[in-house]
Amino acid sequence: MRVTLVGVSILVQAVFLATVLLSFGSYFVYFYALSLVISLIVVLIIVNGQSNPAYKIAWIVPILLFPVFGGLFYLLLGGNHMGRWSRQKMQSVQRQMANSLRNNDPLIQRVKTRAPSAAGLMRYVQKYAYCPPCENTHTKYFALGELAFENMKAQLRKAQHYIFLEYFIVEDGKMWGEILEILRQKAAQGVDVRMIYDDLGCVMTLPYRYDLTLEQMGIRCCVFNPFLPVLNSHFNHRDHRKILVVDGHTAFTGGINLADEYINARKKYGHWKDNAILIQGPGAWNLTVIFLSMWNYLRGSKEDIMSFFPTFPEVHSGGIVQPFADNPLDGEPVSETVYLHLINSANRYLYINTPYLIIGNETVTALTAAAKRGVDVRIITPHIPDKWYVHAVTRANYTALLEAGVRIYEYTPGFNHAKTIVVDDRWCVVGTINMDYRSLYLHFECGVLLYGTDTVEDVRDDFIKTLRRCQIISLADCRRAPWYIKTGRALLRMFAPLM
Repeated sequence: MRVTLVGVSILVQAVFLATVLLSFGSYFVYFYALSLVISLIVVLIIVNGQSNPAYKIAWIVPILLFPVFGGLFYLLLGGNHMGRWSRQKMQSVQRQMANSLRNNDPLIQRVKTRAPSAAGLMRYVQKYAYCPPCENTHTKYFALGELAFENMKAQLRKAQHYIFLEYFIVEDGKMWGEILEILRQKAAQGVDVRMIYDDLGCVMTLPYRYDLTLEQMGIRCCVFNPFLPVLNSHFNHRDHRKILVVDGHTAFTGGINLADEYINARKKYGHWKDNAILIQGPGAWNLTVIFLSMWNYLRGSKEDIMSFFPTFPEVHSGGIVQPFADNPLDGEPVSETVYLHLINSANRYLYINTPYLIIGNETVTALTAAAKRGVDVRIITPHIPDKWYVHAVTRANYTALLEAGVRIYEYTPGFNHAKTIVVDDRWCVVGTINMDYRSLYLHFECGVLLYGTDTVEDVRDDFIKTLRRCQIISLADCRRAPWYIKTGRALLRMFAPLM
């Protein structure tokens, strides 16, 4: 019902705009000239902006084809327009975040003596995402959502002080029902339970003002970017993070949301391949601060983050763990930079899981260059898509990669929603970050960068095991596609950054 009302409201706005334009038919020449001027100015703004070149082309083409409305649509729906007030508020929160996460320069310096490139990436993430690398942090990788689900419930039951959850999608069913019951019980026991969910991500899965329902249960709740029936560019920004924190010393993140398909309790697009990672120790504090900074941003509050600082259990674990966040308001593409660094640093192998292979020229160049210099580059994508047009763009990128020697596989049992990259038994990233423009430039995301931990090999082994359930895509397969399929994919690829 809510989606229907919103759709009708937007349609009414469009009809109203068309009616106004028609009513001034005698002034159309002047209106057309004004529209051309606006579109020209918009094109100049886009060309001289700092956004990704692919995103620029995706908007310039329709503006030039439809100059009457093109510039207006960009002003309404395009770009990264959160407003000066939102940016200033986020900057204030980020300063608080930086003060709550102390730099770990001594650790970076020690890494530099044996691996300068690794130290450089850690320093970059610490400087621009405010998230330091951590030692003595235990991690456990879950190769399927249902495996993580049981551990999530077990950790939630242990909570004594606070529980924080931040998710893109929440839907009533087995998974959310069982977690909600634990949250309700913990809130009744006096545990500080807080929830953030993305309104657009939940528009089809939760009733309107579900936050009030949670508040009545004693669960404090914030809704990210409430979905309003008004045409504006705020819809571009979504909280795509998946974070669960227990008492500041234990945390989860990864690909899974809180809905039944993520644990294969419901078959939506065949078998759902996903993953998650458990973090215990100092690294969990990074994700705790990430949640609290978003909470302060949404509430407009200045709650003292350090008041939540926990006592960490004694953990003796090798390697380095660096959970980090990315947001579209700081102008720094942290996630993309991390991915490109790992791709460019690969010497033996590079294994990637991604549901959406909607990559820009920079990433195509990096992947093909890696394959050409002899790196074993393999990518797993879904065989059963969740969005046909997005999957068409994914397949449109196959040919250039295959020609360079990249090997591509599709997960035949269903949908591969995992987002991982693992390199040379040294590096890996597990998180929420897709390989598409929206994830890299427009969404609030998070991930865990791991260096030299046993979990890196677990991620590698899961990838190799998953290959057994995949079909390899050949260059001949791509070339056999009918001309109209190739043409459609090429057109969709042009507008991929807008999807």
